[in-house]
Amino acid sequence: MADINLEKRDIKKSLVLNAFVMMCSGHQSPGLWRHPDDQSWKFQDTEHWVELAKLLEKAKFNGIFIADVLGGYDVYAKSLDPAIISGAQWPVTEPLAVVPAMAAATKDIGFGVTVSTTYEQPYHLARRLSTVDHLTKGSYLESAAKSLGRTEQLAHDERYAQAEEYMKVMYKLFQSSWRDDAVQLNRETGVYTDPKLVRKIDHAGKYYNVAGPHIVNPSPQRTPLLLQAGASKSGKLFAAQHAEAIFTSAHAPAVCAKNIAEIRQTALDTFGRDPSKIKVLALVTPILGRTEEEALAKYNDYKKYASLEGALSLFGGWTGINLNEYGDDEELRHVESNAVKSTVEAYARFSPANSKWTKHTVAEHVSLGGNGPLFVGTPAQVADNLETWVRDADVDGFNFGYVLFPKSFEDISELLVPELQRRGLFWEDYAVPGGTYRENFYQSAGQRYPPADHVAARYLWAAGVEDSEHRIPE
Repeated sequence: MADINLEKRDIKKSLVLNAFVMMCSGHQSPGLWRHPDDQSWKFQDTEHWVELAKLLEKAKFNGIFIADVLGGYDVYAKSLDPAIISGAQWPVTEPLAVVPAMAAATKDIGFGVTVSTTYEQPYHLARRLSTVDHLTKGSYLESAAKSLGRTEQLAHDERYAQAEEYMKVMYKLFQSSWRDDAVQLNRETGVYTDPKLVRKIDHAGKYYNVAGPHIVNPSPQRTPLLLQAGASKSGKLFAAQHAEAIFTSAHAPAVCAKNIAEIRQTALDTFGRDPSKIKVLALVTPILGRTEEEALAKYNDYKKYASLEGALSLFGGWTGINLNEYGDDEELRHVESNAVKSTVEAYARFSPANSKWTKHTVAEHVSLGGNGPLFVGTPAQVADNLETWVRDADVDGFNFGYVLFPKSFEDISELLVPELQRRGLFWEDYAVPGGTYRENFYQSAGQRYPPADHVAARYLWAAGVEDSEHRIPE
């Protein structure tokens, strides 16, 4: 076994910076839609998203990641009402619909969304994703294996087994169904596509039977850049094989450092992948001021609008724990439930200022920034915190959450990005202007498809290769 030397982490790596949003109000900061300077409640307006894309492209952000859920948060109080009333990720609209509009108004920034592999057949989803990849000229990323459950949800490990087969079907459709040069557009012969260069995939498996062929011709990236979230044993194995980027959310670097190291080691030992090519992005929410006093004033102002009921709804959805079952002043570290005690202990461990952890303490902790750290301070102070995460957890970049939309992103663009550039932690311009998301992600012109050591590469039917020379892998 080859060991990855984690003592030589390069904190001067060029960071990957994404905006982390959702087509709802507030997202990770429920209730902030009430703030007079917040515009997140305009999420149903196309211009709302187009302006964000233009703002962040000017700041040279790598991308905008639009999270998604297919159901409401109803664990807290065993009801949807707290989420509905507070607007805690409710209502939520379809993220893919707005991506082409943002891409049409920009040139370099990339876009990613969460997609579900549970509620859509792979044939249909492959069509939607390839279409968006065409319309955005390759500035597109997907979040793979987001299984959100059914009436009778599959067991955890079986969901990953299903996701594993799902990915095989997607690779076959994206990579193997059409040869790179199948589309001829030959006006003299009248041949639009050479039928010899399009083939069925004839997948017959435990969960899916898909004949094909893929109904969409190869898009700029063929397989969109793949992001995965999930830290279970099965999730880490899945990430080690498939993920090009990994999304992590934790309140301190020590919580996720071991998982990140394990994924990279497994990617190298089990799947022969270059672990340095797997980029990990941590959720953080900065509140910035030109002075520490200004940042603290913003923080204290924002706290007035946070919805604790909304925060408890989100916490219940993320953890499956209904804190409504406990008294207002009950110390959660002393209750009978091991799940509650261990979860709250994980929060309390990194917030020593709070000696007594009640459900209201938890709500306050997650009401601004959700399930990730909140950095309050000057650009230099926030950049110091980011460097700590890079050094201690070996992350490669950040998904920036917001408190106010778009004010938080304006502050990041105007205050934090220049500080990161001054420290050599962020590029001055896109590595491949006009390139695909993957080219800029790897900072490598021509890297439009998954790298050669990625499992998807085995499925590629390249230009000039005869059908008989490239069989579809099983």
